Amino acid sequence: MATIADVARVAGVSSATVSYVLNGTRRVRPETAEAVQAAVEQVGYIQNTLARSLATARTLTVGVAISSVSNPYFTEILQGIEAEAVDRGYSLLVADPRDDPDHELHVVSHLHQRRIDGIVLAPSPEPSRTMRYLAEHEVPTVLADRVVDSGYDQVSTDNTDSTAALVDHLAGLGHRRIGFVAGLHGLSTTAERLLGYREGLRRNGLEDDPELCREGASESEAARRAATELLSASDPATAIIAANNAMTIGTMRAVRGLSLTVPADVALVAFDDFPWAELFGPRLTAIAQPSREIGAEALRLLLDRLGDPTRDPVERRLASRFVHRDSCGCR
Repeated sequence: MATIADVARVAGVSSATVSYVLNGTRRVRPETAEAVQAAVEQVGYIQNTLARSLATARTLTVGVAISSVSNPYFTEILQGIEAEAVDRGYSLLVADPRDDPDHELHVVSHLHQRRIDGIVLAPSPEPSRTMRYLAEHEVPTVLADRVVDSGYDQVSTDNTDSTAALVDHLAGLGHRRIGFVAGLHGLSTTAERLLGYREGLRRNGLEDDPELCREGASESEAARRAATELLSASDPATAIIAANNAMTIGTMRAVRGLSLTVPADVALVAFDDFPWAELFGPRLTAIAQPSREIGAEALRLLLDRLGDPTRDPVERRLASRFVHRDSCGCR
């Protein structure tokens, strides 16, 4: 039976380095990790995960608490977490907090009772009790997508500047009545994208009219109602920014329900790209978030925290990408 020493010999590294790679206890250069993984396959080394967990006092399991896992955006975050976890020899336990503070506390405490080594959490709109629980029980935690004012490692995208860039683009096309369908109140992503919207209005010399900003609650039906109000007003919006992918669907339903067309009657841009955005008629102009990388980086930060519990908290903002298609009306 192959041993760690066999892997080390084939990879040309020390046994300690092999252990770092397989156990995820210390970062090594990507090329070294690849050499170790190739050597593992070559010699047929099979890791004894039970012995490893006993030796490290860990279960090699990470909890993931992310709402709306059916949402393609969060599904891709989960896929990023899972891919990185597999590479590092970890398994996942996944729960959906449903963006409900009571249920969030329930699922987080349940995951903790399953003796997870740490947790990746996308906080609810009111996460104070959950955050207090995690602090009191000293659960290693990384916050993904949504951030809070806390001492935890966090990874998300640049919500504010990206949303302001959408306003810049629409204002550059001559729009003066730019509507905004905002997400669920209390989420950091909602607050940051709303801040970006208002910053975009300010720097383009546009009025911050409260009638042009409606809450879509981060879901399709509420967004349909919000967009209908924006488009049915006496002085309607000529362009709309939908602040997530579910609300983009609701906004499109509102447009069609009023027998309007995009972009002839109203320009539409969105925060969140769709895997099927190219199939929209017209194709959707959107901000694409690095969702898989957010998930992978969250898992990496968590394992770094397990390796060094005393290091200072890290907050990472990953760059998003403006995807220029047809729905904005300039093609």
